[in-house]
Amino acid sequence: MQSYIIDFVNLLLRWLHVIAAIAWIGESVYFVMLDNSLRKPKAEEDREKGVFGEMWSVHGGGFYHNQKYATAPAKLPNDLHWSFWKAYTTWLSGFALFVILYMVNPGFYLVNPNSDWQWAANLTGWQANLLALAFLLGGWVVYNELCKRISPNMDRDGLLSVAVAVMMVIVAYLSTQMFTGRAAFLLTGAVMATAMSANVFFWIIPGQRRMVKAMKAGDAPNPLDGKRGKQRSVHNTYFTLPVVLLMVSNHYSFIYSHELAWIVMVLFIFAGALIRQFFVLMHAGNTQPAYPAFGVGLILLAFWVAAPSASSPGGADGVDAPDQAQISTLIEQHCVQCHALNPEHAGFSAPPAGFALDSWDEILGHKGQIQQVVASRYMPLGNMTNMSDEERDIIAAWEE
Repeated sequence: MQSYIIDFVNLLLRWLHVIAAIAWIGESVYFVMLDNSLRKPKAEEDREKGVFGEMWSVHGGGFYHNQKYATAPAKLPNDLHWSFWKAYTTWLSGFALFVILYMVNPGFYLVNPNSDWQWAANLTGWQANLLALAFLLGGWVVYNELCKRISPNMDRDGLLSVAVAVMMVIVAYLSTQMFTGRAAFLLTGAVMATAMSANVFFWIIPGQRRMVKAMKAGDAPNPLDGKRGKQRSVHNTYFTLPVVLLMVSNHYSFIYSHELAWIVMVLFIFAGALIRQFFVLMHAGNTQPAYPAFGVGLILLAFWVAAPSASSPGGADGVDAPDQAQISTLIEQHCVQCHALNPEHAGFSAPPAGFALDSWDEILGHKGQIQQVVASRYMPLGNMTNMSDEERDIIAAWEE
């Protein structure tokens, strides 16, 4: 019953997380589009009152006229729209999901017993939890310091972009060394998502509050607040597509269950940023098909890197091809504790990923996935059933 309750709470949190993320990302993408679609105001009275740009649009049977001020209008309306709770709700619900799934079972989901770093392979559960929290916090601190030190006046954003890109490569590599592949992809996405939410909480909203306060006091707003908010907002829009990919990657073990997972992760991060760049430029009237083309090229490269190697006839390392009885025995010993219609493992009320390996037909239907996750040592999770190298070789030699 306890595992069922946890699963149900997990479902509701996922639903909330997705709803909040859709609302936040949708609004963020819209305002980036609006910013890049602005044109100089045609009416003289608009220019005189400080309108920086405008956009006319039609949607849902109505016409809209958006205007942006260089700093602020002469008088603020009482019903000023703010955008922040969607960002906070997305992060809070995502962190809650991480806690109830990963941090409740750290030895199962976080600790990487196959890490090349012995200290990481030997982490206890509470140590893995602390490391994961430090990873999230450290990612934000490093990113924030890069922004403050490289481009404090928002005049060296190109160099800052390169620095952040290098940082994400390092984050991807470190995550795959310190955590399981599944957790590594999620935590790398969470590092970016944390930076996005923290940008809103620490920079964008406080800057906007200072601007509003100055207006109400009859003072001129500090234009640096607006520029800094715009800088962090632009960063957020480039993080968006990579974060979405890394969050859904948990459903596809082939992406993270091999030794080059960090390279695949980096390729997808850069591909997402390039595709987003295409849309950013397109809204400004500058269509550059090279960006999505290069992004697709990176995705194809990721496909090649992540592709499973074909088993040679005769088995792995000279092991004879096993028969049905051998495979069934190994599956029974190492898999069905979790992958059954009624899992025996206390952490599951239903088979993970919907794989119930109770019958030979089901086992055959998932042959490719089984071989890949066993060969990569991703399964059994944490090697809790102590699968030996010899048993892994038998799975690898399985032909039919």
